[in-house]
Amino acid sequence: MIKPHHNVLFQGDSVTDCGRDRNATGANDGLGQGYAFLVAAQLLEARPADELKFLNRGISGNRIVDLYARVKSEVINLRPDLLSVLIGVNDTWHEFGSGNGVPVPKYERIYRDLLMEVRSALPNCRFVLCEPFVLRCGVVTGEWIEEISARQAVVRKLAADFQASFVPFQTAFDQATKRAPAEYWAADGVHPTGAGHALMAKTWLEASNP
Repeated sequence: MIKPHHNVLFQGDSVTDCGRDRNATGANDGLGQGYAFLVAAQLLEARPADELKFLNRGISGNRIVDLYARVKSEVINLRPDLLSVLIGVNDTWHEFGSGNGVPVPKYERIYRDLLMEVRSALPNCRFVLCEPFVLRCGVVTGEWIEEISARQAVVRKLAADFQASFVPFQTAFDQATKRAPAEYWAADGVHPTGAGHALMAKTWLEASNP
């Protein structure tokens, strides 16, 4: 539960970054145009007396190793009460695109180390772990699917191990493609459209029980 005065931090790659303002240093400012902004906007509107604080520190192109490299400066030092993480698609994309991905076993090991460091420094910080996802269109090829599925299993396992909320983004998008084509939700198969981000915000709010 997000309590009054809580500090909520969104971390991840371009899907979280989504054009955030790098010059914004204060809470609730420069959150970008994606699901992080939509989640914050809905909760700020619903709970104006609670003085909630939202930060977005997603960085486009990040893999788990990149996020881990900044765990001290851009996670622990920001002292979140709730940390939301969405990371993994670049660990696959960079492998198929440039041979610079992160193998699934290393992805799990580094992700676990990151969570353990945060838990050690901030024992009361609650985790919301988001399922990495792809849609079958755009740059996504069939060979991505098995590897992304393995990363999804890792995140689900970590959520259970750390008593975290698990956000089933892949399930949400799979169900959404029954209503409209994959390109409607994420034209390149990775980066959501406006409709895709709205779906993500809805799914995040339902799963995280804020």
